[in-house]
Amino acid sequence: MTSPVTTPAPAPVSISEAATASTTSPRTTKGLARRRELGAAGALMTPFFILLVTVFLIPVGTAVWLSFFSDDQPGLGFGPERTVFVGLRSYTAVLTDPTFLSGLGTVVLYCVIYIPVMVIGALALALLLDSGVVRLRTWAQLGLFLPHAVPGIIAAVIWLYLYTPGLSPVIDLLGKADITIDFLGVHTVVPSIVNIALWSNLGYNMVVFYAALQAVPREVIEASVVDGAGPVRTALQIKTPLVRSSVVMVAMFTLIFALQLFTEPMLLSQSTPMISSRFSPSMYIYDAAFTRNNYGLAAAASVVLLVCTIALSYGVTRWTNRSNTAEEDAR
Repeated sequence: MTSPVTTPAPAPVSISEAATASTTSPRTTKGLARRRELGAAGALMTPFFILLVTVFLIPVGTAVWLSFFSDDQPGLGFGPERTVFVGLRSYTAVLTDPTFLSGLGTVVLYCVIYIPVMVIGALALALLLDSGVVRLRTWAQLGLFLPHAVPGIIAAVIWLYLYTPGLSPVIDLLGKADITIDFLGVHTVVPSIVNIALWSNLGYNMVVFYAALQAVPREVIEASVVDGAGPVRTALQIKTPLVRSSVVMVAMFTLIFALQLFTEPMLLSQSTPMISSRFSPSMYIYDAAFTRNNYGLAAAASVVLLVCTIALSYGVTRWTNRSNTAEEDAR
């Protein structure tokens, strides 16, 4: 008789081996990788959030807090000054102040002139450089970008010299041709400010558009040429739609900086009565804080300007997203 075959019993698994096997499971490995990615992302984003809180959220919170308080003197102005809660009184004063509303209207006019000219001009220059029509492309880019390296105050001083009668060689040259232009007159002061901003920022935005155009696939451009598209049609119907995101970005940042108009009119106000101390909302805030010492009013005006900026930026973003969605649905 043959003895029955017996299979050896499995060796007992120790607790340490079981723990090792459990930690090396695919699910655990993915979890560890996910935690490492989150840790790396958190480490990289920490400086951004520190700056966001330090230079944006804390100042905004402080401005909102100050806007609800004001310094009053009881006893017909002879008592000690004290800070009292006034609620929305400062906001009511700002929104009913004709000078603040006039400053908003001035900034709106400035944006209507400045933003289209800036975006179209910078895009046109970038398209010319990308087309190869301009020779010495590198030197052309450098020459167009150099004004942006000049600080805004210095640029305003230079143009103030060119706008001042008796000092400006431009005005003297135009006078010899019997052309009289008051660059700081009631109808020309806003275009003059727009000219300073264009001179300073046109080259920078041109570089942004040119970098976006360099990322356009050359095969698409070659295909359009093969199909018979000329240089103008290629630029307008092929290249421009492909850099739409850059156009929207430049337009949005230009809008944000335009709403904060301050440096140029502040310096030009020394030479013309057409620019008052409350010419723009930013100048209104400066005047309320450092001339009238009304920090509650200045804080309220700052919050109103911030809300307008956020609302307009959000509107531009929504309009752009809807346009892109409509085009994708049409396709």
